[in-house]
Amino acid sequence: MKILLVEDDQALAEVLGESLREAGLLVEFAATGGEADFLISTERYDAVILDLGLPDGDGTRWLAQWRERSIELPVLVLTARERWSDKAAGFSAGADDYVTKPFETAEVLFRLHALVRRSHGHSHPILTSGDLRFDTHTGSVSLAGRPVPLTAQESRLLKYLMHATPRTVSRSELAEHVYDRDHEPDSNVIDVQISRLRRKLGKTRIETLRGQGYRVVALPSQG
Repeated sequence: MKILLVEDDQALAEVLGESLREAGLLVEFAATGGEADFLISTERYDAVILDLGLPDGDGTRWLAQWRERSIELPVLVLTARERWSDKAAGFSAGADDYVTKPFETAEVLFRLHALVRRSHGHSHPILTSGDLRFDTHTGSVSLAGRPVPLTAQESRLLKYLMHATPRTVSRSELAEHVYDRDHEPDSNVIDVQISRLRRKLGKTRIETLRGQGYRVVALPSQG
């Protein structure tokens, strides 16, 4: 899951960004609305965390422009403005959720996960595909009730595929959403990590559709 954090307070951005990375998210930064606008127009993100007090214009103005351009990615407003009128302005501009500073990082994480799940059509925090379960709150994975240890990269890859289920995900989409844009992998790297997931989950759990990409298959329980 790749997040764009739009925050002009560099110290806060670094602290929050580190916490989000520790939780397994990919985080990219923008210090202004203009920079965020450029990145949103050229990169693909799963959600945006948006401060309202930006140096080049109110965050609600930028948000309203994105919605006018039919940019529908989830946006979580994170701001010190706690008056109801400010919250109303944020939601009216197109915000999906609103958190005021100071905040608990855990709350931001829970709300982010909920926004991304719902954008993919999932309401429950545990993603399931047959007897495969991925808890988006804890990051734990189980197969037929047994825990499956995954590396951080394997976990990000599987979580994105399960969010997309039953849709097929192309290699380019995986590269954009699961890997840092400064370290985007070639197709062989993705193939290797898919192969590792198959060894841990079963070789038929992730299907390859030639020329299209990958998708998670809901297999019946073996127990």
